[in-house]
Amino acid sequence: MKSIGFLSFGHWNPSPNSGTRSASDALLQSIDLAVAAEELGADGAYFRVHHFARQLGSPFPLLSAIGARTSRIEIGTAVIDMRYENPFYMAEDAGAADLIAGGRLQLGISRGSPEQVIDGFRHFGHVPAEGQTDADMARGHAEVFLDLLRGVGFARPNPRPMFPNPPGLLRLEPHSEGLRERIWWGAASTPTAQWTGKMGMNLQSSTLVFDETGKPFHVQQAEQIRAFRAAWAEAGHTRTPRVSVSRSIFPLVNDLDRAYFGRDTSEDHFGYIEPTKRAAFGRSYADVPERLIEQLRGDEGIAEADTLLLTVPNQLGVDYNAHVIEAILTQIAPALGWR
Repeated sequence: MKSIGFLSFGHWNPSPNSGTRSASDALLQSIDLAVAAEELGADGAYFRVHHFARQLGSPFPLLSAIGARTSRIEIGTAVIDMRYENPFYMAEDAGAADLIAGGRLQLGISRGSPEQVIDGFRHFGHVPAEGQTDADMARGHAEVFLDLLRGVGFARPNPRPMFPNPPGLLRLEPHSEGLRERIWWGAASTPTAQWTGKMGMNLQSSTLVFDETGKPFHVQQAEQIRAFRAAWAEAGHTRTPRVSVSRSIFPLVNDLDRAYFGRDTSEDHFGYIEPTKRAAFGRSYADVPERLIEQLRGDEGIAEADTLLLTVPNQLGVDYNAHVIEAILTQIAPALGWR
């Protein structure tokens, strides 16, 4: 395991039991947790993007703010739903955020998951072309976005511009060199993992995969990762790809941990995230450190990945989540080969 970061969904809820009661709380605490994670030695701060929900929804202001407050930690998403995105505007926002962060952005993108409203992307002005699905539209947006990140001029300049132009066709600005190689695709199936490898994107795999064989979640996830790497090699890409997996891991090291997670005996389970798509959902891990180490060593998905993203219960507050991250980094991660 080369890299360990956290993944936050950025939930907020006005309930008195929530430590994150407003959108302002969710945003500001996300920045504070990223700063704390960097100070603890973690490698990444990643955030989920959902629309029409009491969760983080507009990633680039948040990523830019974290980039300005930190100096080393990777800053990313897992994932941005490309059904909602204008790839041209997104390329400008991503370039600006990456420059502010000094080239530390790791952008996870995907088709996204079921949202809070029906066809929410239509409210953003995006409609699949005739004969296309929303997944086709998401991939089309992604392909345009990837092409724009190459930084090649494509727009014919005005012969009488307001400001002088460089020679030739114009590209979108600001352009951040190298960002194209730091784009990830969130895949839940073997065909999508193979497409990701063919397209030359890094792979993100979460705590859910579509059930293709009935095998345990972590075994199916590992098989998808191997299929991704085979497709990457077949496509002839020369750089080494990265792969991340997400897990909910809670070392039980004090009374508060035991109160929150001591009764967590979850196992893999199977269900339907969409009406026609049966999915395998990965278990959570909650135990004393020595038993956690043995359990995690048997997780084939973690073994196949180079990056582990720790899903954090952000509504429990910055201090508690920093405690969980520190416990994993100091008592679990070294035994898994980190650092």
